[in-house]
Amino acid sequence: MIRADLLDQLPVRSALPALRSALDADGAAVLVAPPGTGKTTLVPLVLAGLLDADAPARRVVVAEPRRIAARAAARRMAWLLGEKVGERVGYTVRGERVVGPRTCVEVVTTGVLLQRLQRDQELTGIDAVMLDEVHERHLDADTVAAFLCDVREALRPELKLVAASATTDAEGWAQLLGGAPVVEAAGVSYPVDVVWAPPPRPVRPPHGMRVDPALLSHVAATVRRALAEHTGDVLCFLPGVGEIARVAGQLGALGDVDVLQVHGRAPAAVQDAVLSAGARRRVVLATAVAESSLTVPGVRIVVDAGLAREPRVDHARGLSALTTVRASRAAGAQRAGRAGREAPGVVYRCWDEAEDGRLTRFPAPEIKVADLTAFALQVAVWGGPEASGLALLDAPPGGAMAAARSVLTAIGAVDPASGRATERGTRLARLGLHPRLGRALLDAAPAVGARRAAEAVALLSEEPPREYGDDLGGALRAARRGADGYGARWRQEVRRLSGLVEQPAQRQEGPGRRQEGPARRQEGPGDASDDRVAGLVAALAFPERVARRSGGSYLMVSGTRADIGDGSALRHADWVAVAVADRPVGAGHARVRLAAVVDEEVARRAAASLYSEGDEVAWAGGELVARNVTRLGAVELAVRPLKKAAPGLVREALLEGLRREGLGLLRWDRDAEALRQRLAYVHRHVGEPWPDVSDEGLHARVDDWLEPELSTARRRADLGRIDAGQALKRLLPWAGGVAARFDELAPERLEVPSGSRIRVDYSDPQQPVLAVKLQEMFGLEETPRLAGVPVLVHLLSPAGRPAAVTADLASFWRDGYLAVRADLRGRYPKHPWPEDPAAAEPTRYTNARLRR
Repeated sequence: MIRADLLDQLPVRSALPALRSALDADGAAVLVAPPGTGKTTLVPLVLAGLLDADAPARRVVVAEPRRIAARAAARRMAWLLGEKVGERVGYTVRGERVVGPRTCVEVVTTGVLLQRLQRDQELTGIDAVMLDEVHERHLDADTVAAFLCDVREALRPELKLVAASATTDAEGWAQLLGGAPVVEAAGVSYPVDVVWAPPPRPVRPPHGMRVDPALLSHVAATVRRALAEHTGDVLCFLPGVGEIARVAGQLGALGDVDVLQVHGRAPAAVQDAVLSAGARRRVVLATAVAESSLTVPGVRIVVDAGLAREPRVDHARGLSALTTVRASRAAGAQRAGRAGREAPGVVYRCWDEAEDGRLTRFPAPEIKVADLTAFALQVAVWGGPEASGLALLDAPPGGAMAAARSVLTAIGAVDPASGRATERGTRLARLGLHPRLGRALLDAAPAVGARRAAEAVALLSEEPPREYGDDLGGALRAARRGADGYGARWRQEVRRLSGLVEQPAQRQEGPGRRQEGPARRQEGPGDASDDRVAGLVAALAFPERVARRSGGSYLMVSGTRADIGDGSALRHADWVAVAVADRPVGAGHARVRLAAVVDEEVARRAAASLYSEGDEVAWAGGELVARNVTRLGAVELAVRPLKKAAPGLVREALLEGLRREGLGLLRWDRDAEALRQRLAYVHRHVGEPWPDVSDEGLHARVDDWLEPELSTARRRADLGRIDAGQALKRLLPWAGGVAARFDELAPERLEVPSGSRIRVDYSDPQQPVLAVKLQEMFGLEETPRLAGVPVLVHLLSPAGRPAAVTADLASFWRDGYLAVRADLRGRYPKHPWPEDPAAAEPTRYTNARLRR
């Protein structure tokens, strides 16, 4: 029996007429409705016609960003209809499908909908799609929205599309859907008081997955304070499962208060308990899943740690993982609003009020920060390898897309020339796995059996709990024994993956793999067998992270170094395949979180595209080192000295030495240094065709000035014999006779009125300096100019010390000379100090010498 009284109370009901009108007129709409208004539960039932006996039944798909939210939404809608899940309302998440022949509303995760679109672009039989919580900007949701826009434009203009958001940031989505109307539903919210509760002492900022234990202790203390100061249930937001477990442990037993943990890994029974009002008071420790996707009844208090987890990719080290960041102001507002859903409430924010204004407005869209390998494969299968024609709120970063295409090309998923998906790529895209894991499943199954391969891949598709350890083989055995929620999900995923590859099929050949005979016999259970399977799967999934022990750490074939914990069973392995790693604060090496033992044969097989053998000449330790090297990426497998290296290799190594250690490796005498300074001066003030003689400029034109000396050099000592001054003269603009003006524009010496030829100092390229005795400049009123710039004249005393500095001699003789004369004539009476220096005879001699 339909619970009409509850449905009538949902605030979103007032927006339904406008939503119907928008869909009738435009076929698409953006629905903005705060959490708790019923947008997730009432709107799909209305779209499907399940609340109107006279309306024709329509099939509606609702896409949620998380599995826990999809199940909860389906259960809530079924309950409102007075039915069980699987009748007119069902759900599908990865590895679990609860639908029936009468199902009209199906709640799915965005990942499931993405797979469905790839199999059936027309979504045959579906009348409307509702994308829920689009403001969270998950990558799968953005991708699904883009694909659905394509479907509506090219194949099914009658398909209705609703983008539902819990925030008012809806204009971008409206434009994306072709100018669709924005329909707003007013929420019923109660006032929420804000209590600023920063830690009593400074805590370290989050880094990677690390959160300062002092902050978690403070959060636990704040929960206890909130329980004492207010009534009602407490909803506490923490960044991840580990932090939830630690705070739960610090809370311990709270008497008549239940402590519940809700996150994507929580057992279904716990999730159900959280979503139902209880007889006892509760503290619910939750990740961001409770921000907008779930309604937790009874909550009057929110404690917010102020942290969130976002994906990040370290392309330089080949590492991708979640990282802990400060939550955005939008997330903070969503979390605080949970306290005012049913009555006035309070939020305790575990940071300082002044800090709040420095937070980002919105969380970073995943497409801007996440690993884009899976996204790139999806768009390649869809038919647009560059993603340039897709309706996306944010374009994918070019560097991340290039890195993704490189991975896909290496595993044979896309054609390197066209960028389009291969047959193998299409199969990988339909596995519901990251392409790396899909490659491992397809390529390992023929060697170790579908079931064994699926077990290891399932372990990598959802990272196992930390207590399983860092040894992937050991974690595999722990999952097989495990009676916890993770073990149950793992077994379910193993069944799903096994079914995808157990059917007879031709062996999938990856790039660089040798053709093998029939699949090896599947081995039975056993530690050694588990270790071999885990190692093969991890190496196939992450070939660039295969690593060999080297100097106390492990060197990955990508060039990244990694450390393994002292107590690890992996510590003394010669080779490992690293599945999960991060980089601790201030550490130069990565830290292995999950890896498996492999041997060199597996390493070579998995990373075959990185295998090479050849002569190498490098600049190392200040000298040339010539070797013949067999390597797997950065890992050297075999090295032999090379007696006679190719001249081209030697030349490149010498150039590398010059780049690293500088052009000082050449022979620079005083004249060469002066020539370079003169050239730099003319280039600065005249420009082309005078050459740029900076380090960068000289490296860029090395062929023009260091040949043929460089081609005949064979070692560091040979560089020291090259006369840099003679080589630099090759850069003078001899064509057209322009070089003949060099001594005019930047002469090495200037003749002064006394007849002396004084060296000009060009060490400052902005203005040349002429240091000359003051008496030798008598009679010269106009300051010399070089390349249009007045010379900075250092007028020296008879002892050679600066008496005055000027770039305007006429002004000096007029205004400054008398003071200098008064100061120095008593100290140097043997030298001339005329009253009128402009009319005096210049001289380099004393008065006595002049009288002779």
